[in-house]
Amino acid sequence: MKHLFLIATLVLAVAACNLSSKLKSTNNSNSSSSSNGSETIGGEQVERANPTAAQSAAIANGQEVKWDQQGITWTMPASWNKQEIRTETFGYGGGGAFLSGNISTMDPSFPTEVSIKAMYESAKTSQKMGKYDEVKWLEIDGLRGIEFRESKPEMSDDIRRLEWQAYRKYAGQNQLVTLILSTNAASFPKRQDELYGILFSMKVVH
Repeated sequence: MKHLFLIATLVLAVAACNLSSKLKSTNNSNSSSSSNGSETIGGEQVERANPTAAQSAAIANGQEVKWDQQGITWTMPASWNKQEIRTETFGYGGGGAFLSGNISTMDPSFPTEVSIKAMYESAKTSQKMGKYDEVKWLEIDGLRGIEFRESKPEMSDDIRRLEWQAYRKYAGQNQLVTLILSTNAASFPKRQDELYGILFSMKVVH
C-alpha cells in the first residue's frame, strides 16, 4: 500500500508540474516578445526584412535615392527615375514599376499602437476574403509595420500592389508612413524581387 501511495503521489506531482508549465506557456503567449528576443504581437511573429539573394541582385549596382524631407533612403535600380518628391509625397519608377510614398501626420494623442493592430486585423480579414495573398508584421530598419501584398487581379493589365505601413515619430510629428510598390499583374512575378529588394533596402529615421 505504501508503494501504491508513493506511486500515486509521484503521478500527481508530475501532473501538477505539467499543468504549471502549460499555464506559464499560456500566460506568456500574449507577451510582446518571445523568449529568443524576436517580437511577437498576439502570437504573430514580427519578421525582419532579410532580402534573398535574388532580391539583393535585383538592386545590385543601383542608385541611392533619398527622400530628404522625411529622412528615408532606398537603393533602386539605376534605370529608375524621379517622378515627384514633395514633403508628404514621393514617387519614383522605372520600366512600368513604381514606388509611391505618403506621409500622414496624426494628432500627438492619436493611439498609434491600437490603430496599427486594428489595421493588421483588417488586412487579415481581407486576406481571408481573397483581397491579399500575404499579410504579416514586418520590421524594416528597426521600424515595425505591416506588409500586405494584393492577390493576382483578374486582368493582366490591372495594377498589383505590395504595401507597407508603419507609424513613427519624426521631426516632432506623429506620422503614418505608407509605401506602395506596384506594377501590372502580368509583370509582377518577374518584378517582385526588384520590388522587395527596394522595400527591404530602406533606411528610415524614427
